[in-house]
Amino acid sequence: MTSYLALGAAGVALVLLAGLWLRGRARPVDPELADALAEVNERMERLAGDLSTALARARAEGLRGRALGDLAGSIDLDEVLTRTLEAATATRGVDAAVVSVRGPGGEPVVAGLGVDAFDPETARPTMPPDGTRARAVRVSYVYEREGGIRSGLAVPLESDGEQLGFLTVYARSGGELDDDVLVQLEELASRAGPAVDNARRFREARQLADMDALTGLHNRRYFHETLAREVARAHRYDRSLALVVLDLDDFKAINDRIGHLAGDAVLAEAAERGLDVVRSADVACRVGGDEFAIVLPESTVDDAEGLYRRLGVALTKRPVGQAGTLALSAGVAGLRPEDDAVSFFERADEALYQAKSAGKGTVAIASAPEPQPPPPTTLPRSAPGGN
Repeated sequence: MTSYLALGAAGVALVLLAGLWLRGRARPVDPELADALAEVNERMERLAGDLSTALARARAEGLRGRALGDLAGSIDLDEVLTRTLEAATATRGVDAAVVSVRGPGGEPVVAGLGVDAFDPETARPTMPPDGTRARAVRVSYVYEREGGIRSGLAVPLESDGEQLGFLTVYARSGGELDDDVLVQLEELASRAGPAVDNARRFREARQLADMDALTGLHNRRYFHETLAREVARAHRYDRSLALVVLDLDDFKAINDRIGHLAGDAVLAEAAERGLDVVRSADVACRVGGDEFAIVLPESTVDDAEGLYRRLGVALTKRPVGQAGTLALSAGVAGLRPEDDAVSFFERADEALYQAKSAGKGTVAIASAPEPQPPPPTTLPRSAPGGN
């Protein structure tokens, strides 16, 4: 629309100038008329510029309004944070935003938009101590290079009087962000706080539903969901993926000897030691009584074997509860192009049984699936009447 107005203004000016030129062929152009036409053209250009600015502002306000309206429409924490950032960066004068809140377990959850020029982890304000009420904070930055962040404004996120974190916005030009921006951010924070709190509670409940109460590892349902997702991702992006399936050797005899209650304590301690050597990117799960599985994204069979060795050392370096020294058997598989989640797990599980049959306390590598014979081919029959 703005381009059409600008083109219209230019068109009017061109028509008038053309008329002057045609008249000028017969007689000299009146200087007063030429000045008046130039002034009209200048006013039309200013009008087009003002309309363009108003349209851009209305578009930004529309985006901000939609983002504000969508805040309460989701209980996914990542989505709520993204919508909060979109609403913040739609505010006039704001070029980037970072939101930092306490996660379900108390750990910080940080998200940013437009923050490619700096690390959002270092840009977020420090969380206030419990019981301390946070207030809006203005931040100034000095950069030698062009395009850096010049000023910032942080407002607290709250819900029912609880401090959840901060929403911080940044500008790459001009001075401090003004009070109008502060008012808009405080309005956004008042609506984002309850939405963030609801999403945090939902994530916490979901995490509890995905956890095994005894060991603190993920449960069987979460394992199969994660394995299916990681298999699909590895195939889509041509990435490596490894899987370890393992169990404690002779655990039934241990249970019979020390009792099930003490046996549960042994499982819990074994899982705790295992978590100390598992990478943060790996997904450790309890899939049965004393059977465990670990999904290793971006990893090879060699990486999985190395993890098995570290787990063995963690369990054998000192006695585990009343069970004494434990032995561990494992089956390892690397994802193949023909695998789906079911066949991938079955190959690793079969390798586990091979390891236990070989004497326990060992690891076995899953073999490739047997190649399927090609379907029989039938030669086409000759058409009737052919040679």
